Amino acid sequence: MKVHHLNCTSLHPPGGRLMDGESGWFEAATLVCHCLLVETEAGLLLVDTGFGLRDVARPRSRLSPFMLKEVRPELREELTAVRQVEALGFQPEDVRHVALTHLDFDHAGGLDDFPRAQVHLLEAERNAALAQRTLLDRMRYRPAQWSSEDHWRTYRPDQGERWFGFQAVRQLEGVPPEVLVIPLAGHTLGHAGVAIQTDDGWLLNAGDAYFFHGEMGVEYRCPAGLRAYQTQMEKDRGARMANQHHLRQLVRQHSAEVTVFCSHDRREFERLAGRAADEPARRAVQLFEHVTQA
Repeated sequence: MKVHHLNCTSLHPPGGRLMDGESGWFEAATLVCHCLLVETEAGLLLVDTGFGLRDVARPRSRLSPFMLKEVRPELREELTAVRQVEALGFQPEDVRHVALTHLDFDHAGGLDDFPRAQVHLLEAERNAALAQRTLLDRMRYRPAQWSSEDHWRTYRPDQGERWFGFQAVRQLEGVPPEVLVIPLAGHTLGHAGVAIQTDDGWLLNAGDAYFFHGEMGVEYRCPAGLRAYQTQMEKDRGARMANQHHLRQLVRQHSAEVTVFCSHDRREFERLAGRAADEPARRAVQLFEHVTQA
């Protein structure tokens, strides 16, 4: 299966180096929304969608005012998943499936752009999002983004088998068995990772189970502001910290077999995508044709 790495909108929260470990102290930080577009025998599969066209056009009616100020998304139409799908030479209807790590506004905003796709997520995530029990839930879960709700297919964490020591949901309806959902609760109650088996090994999009590459290092390292943000957004601290520990063990013991990355680390994205975070994905043939014509 061929995998394309998409940054479906960058976030620029204040705090600079306190948030991303790299920017100047008085600059805005840069976090990405790392999504995957996977070419499978069952059609195209998206892993998360980032922000969508309607978010770009009407952010104040779609997103929480507090979150808009806190994460400051750079809402560019060319960075939406649907526009990058088109730039890669596909049509939006070619996307038959979307596997979600969770339903936060910056992961599910593009669902409306793929109305024919079946959406796969954990049952606990669907239930928590619909319940809207707390103020945090109402800020993070935005029903205005969910016109695709009739196409949601949910799974329980126990519907599967073990994968490198993790529980895994293997049989996603209509999706090849090389795609797994890995329950990683903590950031949200139904948070998950999505693993893809490729010719070069496994890719594990760990979503928001962690935010910074240094969290997977031998010596834990995370900028103070980003640590605080993770604590602010967590729903189950014990589960979040336990799953981070298990992910670090996976990286240490199986790095030759599994490449682990999260949704918001710019360094991880640029290494895997081979391009800058603010550059949309495009077909390589377009670049070749441009050079030939020149």
